[in-house]
Amino acid sequence: MPAYLTRALPILSWGRVYDRTAFGNDLVAALIVTIMLIPQSLAYALLAGLPPEAGLYASIAPIILYAIFGTSRALAVGPVAVVSLMTAAALSNIVEQGTMGYGIAALSLAVLSGGILLGMGLFRLGFVANFLSHPVIAGFITASGLIIAASQLKHILGINAQGHTLLDIVVSLAGHLGETNPITAVIGILGTAFLFWVRKGLKPLMQRLGAGAGLTGVAVKAGPVAVVVVSTLAVWGLGLADRGVRIVGDVPQSLPPLTMPSLSPTLLGQLLLPAFLISIIGFVESISVAQTLAAKKRQRIDPDQELIGLGAANIGAAFTGGFPVTGGFSRSVVNFDAGAETPAAGAYTAVGLAIAALFLTPLIYFLPKATLAATIIVAVLSLVDFSILKRSWDYSKADFAAVLVTILLTLGLGVEAGVSAGVGLSILLHLYKTSRPHVAEVGQVPGTEHFRNILRHKVKTDPHIVSLRVDESLYFANARFLEEKIHNRVANDPQIRHVILQCSAINEIDLSALESLEMINERLHEMNVRLHLSEVKGPVMDRLRQQHFLTEMTGQVFLSQYEAVTTLKSLPREDQA
Repeated sequence: MPAYLTRALPILSWGRVYDRTAFGNDLVAALIVTIMLIPQSLAYALLAGLPPEAGLYASIAPIILYAIFGTSRALAVGPVAVVSLMTAAALSNIVEQGTMGYGIAALSLAVLSGGILLGMGLFRLGFVANFLSHPVIAGFITASGLIIAASQLKHILGINAQGHTLLDIVVSLAGHLGETNPITAVIGILGTAFLFWVRKGLKPLMQRLGAGAGLTGVAVKAGPVAVVVVSTLAVWGLGLADRGVRIVGDVPQSLPPLTMPSLSPTLLGQLLLPAFLISIIGFVESISVAQTLAAKKRQRIDPDQELIGLGAANIGAAFTGGFPVTGGFSRSVVNFDAGAETPAAGAYTAVGLAIAALFLTPLIYFLPKATLAATIIVAVLSLVDFSILKRSWDYSKADFAAVLVTILLTLGLGVEAGVSAGVGLSILLHLYKTSRPHVAEVGQVPGTEHFRNILRHKVKTDPHIVSLRVDESLYFANARFLEEKIHNRVANDPQIRHVILQCSAINEIDLSALESLEMINERLHEMNVRLHLSEVKGPVMDRLRQQHFLTEMTGQVFLSQYEAVTTLKSLPREDQA
């Protein structure tokens, strides 16, 4: 089979060796994940401002498409908390929630996000996600978790509250607090408390009772299902819907419908920036989970093919009544821990969810929205991690500033402003750090051929030779900095006759930096000082040879720093001058 075909369709690779053992393991994993996903999918649709069935639909076709095009054996694709929140934030600025236009806009957002991801994958642009630093991502997810949890308090209390920033939500909640429905509050608070206990206390209890690891794991994962069943029965049996408890209501019994997103240029233009941000955040979250799980089994993840898989999944969601999706952390970890061998486990999960959509939806008519809100709150609070502030403060004040600004802007201005600021700050921090590269003056370690920083080691130097090691590639942002650094070092020392740039850490020299090197060479020549290079890497030397710089350089190019210093020290005094 042609290599390019298996690269484009990873299913052809693992599908050829699929056996009965893998089938059994995948089926068990799919059963466990399906149990977890039913309440989770409904909850995330609620978070996105869409009907509950949209969560089920968004978890069927996308999983199957990812199984065909994705490279991770354990990644479970579907609605996730942060992307659902970003969907709600993007759409509510354009269309009124609850209208038909809102649902169509969600489809358009999904198809636009899928197109962006697919295009990035085809053009191998996965590196774009690298511009969003991990501390900024951690700060954004922490702030988003707080906003999501706060936004669900209205369902816990049974009141009306709006807002997409933490301040707006808190003010709105405070203004409507007097409308709290006591029965809804009891259901929501008890449900939240039980789910927290399931996460922290159920496992130790079952271990004390002698239950096996497998049974314990299933019990913990089934906790949300238990809350759904009990609260639904309570609302139905006690007639609580007539006493003001808000319920899910009618959910269509059907497979995902064939839907058509709007391709209106005006709408797509309004959704372009949110779709790009959702694509980047979704891809970063997904690839992080996929690579972590793949490393445990020494498997390989292709980031560019992952973009294609996620792009196909989002396009599938757009044409089957869903909304933007990505690889989820919790469901993927459950899938992995349950023993999933291949992406077929995801396909089996899709079948399970399809069965639920066909036959089980009447059973959730009396499901209280407070229960779904409790599910969301417990899920997202596990994402909140303020320890990143302490870690970044201890390690890098610049990273701390980026994290803090991202958190504050996300909380104060909303998720789009927060993630936009995070991307911008990540890029600006990179430019700032690399625009002022570490330039060490080095000397020879006695008795060796090694050269180290004169400020950190006892080394030998020559008054006529200055050796500088540039610990960064040279490009437009730091070229002038190097010019000034060399000029300041040489201008005040009339003994200097040679400057050696040790290029061992330079991986790239762009045209702006080359012009700066030409300027450095010219200025040094005017001061009767020669410029030399040492330890230039092959690809860099290939680029330099294409230009006239090497022929005009007053000095030489040496294979090693030791050779450079030894050769220059051995020159007759008249050649030094």
